[in-house]
Amino acid sequence: MPEALFGNVFQQLVILLLMAAAIGTFAILLKQPLIVGYILVGILAGPSVLGRVIPRDEVDLLAKIGIALLLFVVGLRLDLHLIRTMGRVALATGLGQVIFTSLVGYFLAVALGMEPVAALYVCVALTFSSTIIIVKLLSDKREIDTLHGRIAVGFLIVQDIVVVLVMIGLSAYGFAGASDQLGYTLLLLLLKGAALLAGIALLMRYVLPSLLHYMARSLELVVLFAIAWALFLAILGDTLGFSKEVGAFLAGISLASTRYREAIGTRLVSLRDFLLLFFFIDLGAQLDLKLLGLQIGPSLVLSLFVLVGNPLIVMVIMGIMGYRKRTGFLAGLTVAQISEFSLILAALGVSLGHIGPEALGLVTLVGLITICLSTYLILYSQPIYQRLAPWLSLFERRVPFREKEEVAAPAADVILFGLGRYGNHLARHLMEQKLKILGVDYDRQLVAAWQREGLPARYGDAEDPEFPATLPLGQAQWVVSTIPQLDVNLSLLDALQHNGFPGRKAFTAHSRRDAEILQDSGADLILTPFAHAAREAAEILMEETCIEESCLRQEEPQATAEEGEGERKDPG
Repeated sequence: MPEALFGNVFQQLVILLLMAAAIGTFAILLKQPLIVGYILVGILAGPSVLGRVIPRDEVDLLAKIGIALLLFVVGLRLDLHLIRTMGRVALATGLGQVIFTSLVGYFLAVALGMEPVAALYVCVALTFSSTIIIVKLLSDKREIDTLHGRIAVGFLIVQDIVVVLVMIGLSAYGFAGASDQLGYTLLLLLLKGAALLAGIALLMRYVLPSLLHYMARSLELVVLFAIAWALFLAILGDTLGFSKEVGAFLAGISLASTRYREAIGTRLVSLRDFLLLFFFIDLGAQLDLKLLGLQIGPSLVLSLFVLVGNPLIVMVIMGIMGYRKRTGFLAGLTVAQISEFSLILAALGVSLGHIGPEALGLVTLVGLITICLSTYLILYSQPIYQRLAPWLSLFERRVPFREKEEVAAPAADVILFGLGRYGNHLARHLMEQKLKILGVDYDRQLVAAWQREGLPARYGDAEDPEFPATLPLGQAQWVVSTIPQLDVNLSLLDALQHNGFPGRKAFTAHSRRDAEILQDSGADLILTPFAHAAREAAEILMEETCIEESCLRQEEPQATAEEGEGERKDPG
């Protein structure tokens, strides 16, 4: 396709977005992640098929910003508490799978004829699974809060930490490799890294919380600062000899302990996904179809290893630890693909000059194969398990004791969003009626206060579309929101409908217009606190008035009777 057809950068970007929307729709119809569609867009729009219709510099810039925001959000939402909650199983399966896949994958890559450095990159790339894809699929299936779902998320967090450490090591090695004094350069990088961590720690302790609190008068300003902070530390990390990704990851960790973590993360998810679109398009455009044709054989071998080997090692580890074969199988299927981090790692290797484009193409091809196939494995995990169950007893101890120690999320009759004054009083009245309440709030102090009283409560953002899937929706009769903001309630309502919540939904509205919008959007009951309070106050006043009038009415006949009695006593 001639470049003249797309005369400027704006037109080319519009064409790319239209292609991404069209192919993305087709991917959804095939129940595939959008990543697959975006890479195909890059292949079609790149030099291998249609010609140079990609504005290289602009797409590369947007891709780099997208990767930085991806690592920033990972750091921002790094939930170490989940790792501690899941205990040994998250660390054992996460680290065990990484070590197994790296060792076996390295020898397998060497046996396929790769150079040692390229084999090292490929085997490490095979170890990481896609947190974004797995969480999305488990959320769609409403399995994110199951035991195998929580274990999977736990060892995915372990993998995220490992991939960042690997990026630090590779970046430092690449920076030091360009110097004749290798030992001195590595020592210098170590000192720089320690200084960077110390500086960030001081900012986290003394500067960032107060600064964000001051900026919180405008949430848009907080989000803008978060983006600027992420990109600034990305540049700083790159300047110090690490990588942009490492700097952005540290920026996320530096804000993870602030009270604005969820607000920032929720609002950056869409921007992150939009900008990552350009990374995958750019990645697809770099692929040479002729080279890919030569790598079909090795890619099939490595894909089979990922699809079979990764789940097997997870099942072995979990079986040894005392989990049931079903839990190990369902958790194992979540690592049957490689991650977007695998592609980022391979691209980093190309930029450092460690590997060539053929290795990047191989990793990308393995990614396409494993992501496509593992998606169907996860979506149809239950019927697959039923067919394979008789042969999976090998991965289960005679007495699978471990799951008896796991405590599932507490069931609740009512899931209540908002534990402020109105929500707190509402919850107390409901508990007086012997209903089980699970409280959810964005304010950690309110959640902690509830938990100190021994009441079940969760910290969460009602506006986060992925959060409702982590709640025990299947057992709840009602989901009640006492949150006054219309946009937040609409987001929560949409998430409940998306997750197939079978119960009834009650939402709070402070105006008739908001009430009508919520009712049209599917709310079963509208709570109007001011109107209800005014009506209750009026009823109390009327009751008091009626009591007083009744007293007066009772006193008047009594007085008349006494008067009459007096008259009878004194007839004169």
